[in-house]
Amino acid sequence: MDKCKNMSMKYILAIDQGTTSSRAIVFDEDQKIISESQREYELQYPNNGWVEADPDEILNSVEETINNVLDGLPHEIAACGITNQRETVVVWDKSSGKPIYPAIIWQDRRTSDLCNKLKDKDNLENEIREKTGLLLDPYFSASKIQWILDNVENAREKAISGELCFGTIETYLIWNLTEEKNHKTDATNASRTMLMNLKTTQWDESLLKIFNIPKIILPEICPCDDTFGSIKAHGMKFPITGVIGDQQSALFGQNCFEFGEMKSTYGTGCFLMVNTKEQIHKSEARLLSTVGCMLGNKTTYALEGSIFSAGTSIQWLRDEMEFFTDASESEGLIDENFDSKGINFIPAFTGLGAPHWNSEIRGSIHGIQRDSSRKDIITAVFKAIAFQTLEILDALEKDGVSVSSLKVDGGMVQNKRFLQMLSNILSTDIKKPDQIESTAVGAFKIALLGSGIKNIDEIKKIGTYDETKAVPSIELNNDYQTWKAYLTKNL
Repeated sequence: MDKCKNMSMKYILAIDQGTTSSRAIVFDEDQKIISESQREYELQYPNNGWVEADPDEILNSVEETINNVLDGLPHEIAACGITNQRETVVVWDKSSGKPIYPAIIWQDRRTSDLCNKLKDKDNLENEIREKTGLLLDPYFSASKIQWILDNVENAREKAISGELCFGTIETYLIWNLTEEKNHKTDATNASRTMLMNLKTTQWDESLLKIFNIPKIILPEICPCDDTFGSIKAHGMKFPITGVIGDQQSALFGQNCFEFGEMKSTYGTGCFLMVNTKEQIHKSEARLLSTVGCMLGNKTTYALEGSIFSAGTSIQWLRDEMEFFTDASESEGLIDENFDSKGINFIPAFTGLGAPHWNSEIRGSIHGIQRDSSRKDIITAVFKAIAFQTLEILDALEKDGVSVSSLKVDGGMVQNKRFLQMLSNILSTDIKKPDQIESTAVGAFKIALLGSGIKNIDEIKKIGTYDETKAVPSIELNNDYQTWKAYLTKNL
């Protein structure tokens, strides 16, 4: 009986392309990990506020991890799902497939002046907010595309003549990995470009005109569970049957299918997202409305708070400050009473996201004394990440969304002391899934759904999601108010 069941078992490849690394995981249909591989790659910071990466290096890192997990695999792959960092922009030559400029990463702030000029035009910001659910900010793709077309020689002329293609990372991967060289995106990623109308889930002619972007360079918008093309690798051929942006993927991976269910992902940045079902929720607290998922012709929406620096801050402690050699060491360096001895950290390496949306502010450390230690600074950095999360929860409360517990995922949630700190600061129970890489799990589940291997009711039963990992133990509200005071002085 077991042998027959094993022979009928289906295997799914999940590609998780993140800001600083690429990961490939083979799951069986019950969400058991069969094989996995990860490769980091470098970001470049050529100017103040600029963040870039080599698109070929991103692609190579994905191909390498795919080859690693398929090498020697005794199973056929039934389907593939892709999840990816959102808003990052690649523009490439259609005939050669070569990028005309480095990938401009979502954290990049070079288009601040462009966005500010657009804000000065009558009612333009309101129109963009009404149509896209987004705030006019360099974070999103549109101004990045415009910058490339305006600053790379002959780029605009080539774009108008149809010689160029634009894509966020999933589109660039689909183009390069599929036999068909399809130029496609999904509705979640398209909703982060600032060029898609949330209501129609189509490219908006008025928005394209605002940012002076020719429609011909844009990919086709598809449902998340569509078929995006087929991959050939290691003697196998299998379809891509699911594509979804990383934060929406984590929401899906955490089984947040009902109105008001939410998760918070602690990766390079931190992103808290709540399901609002068929409702496009208009935030009064400067949060973002976005597509949560599009299955077939049915679109569900979400409300999101975006924090630009979370894991980035820990990498800074590791790489630039050299306070430890491995991020896992940081857990033992957080003060057990969460006391940073008066030090407060503002983690604005590339500006601040929700609810401030300030692209000019930069990071700072306050309250350093002669006896301040490495431990104090590390504790302050982790507290700042938790404080930013509390700001988002406060914003959700203003929008009428209350939080009784929080599902968390991402690399940082392996740190048990951070989870306890987070619970104390939020005064909220913290729940962690059995597999913390919920973005990859979401890509796996979307691919299962798109391939028809499982339906949505069967998918809801996969995995464990409600194990409470931390409950509030001490009150840290005074620390939060002090941090807020320093932050306000910097804004």
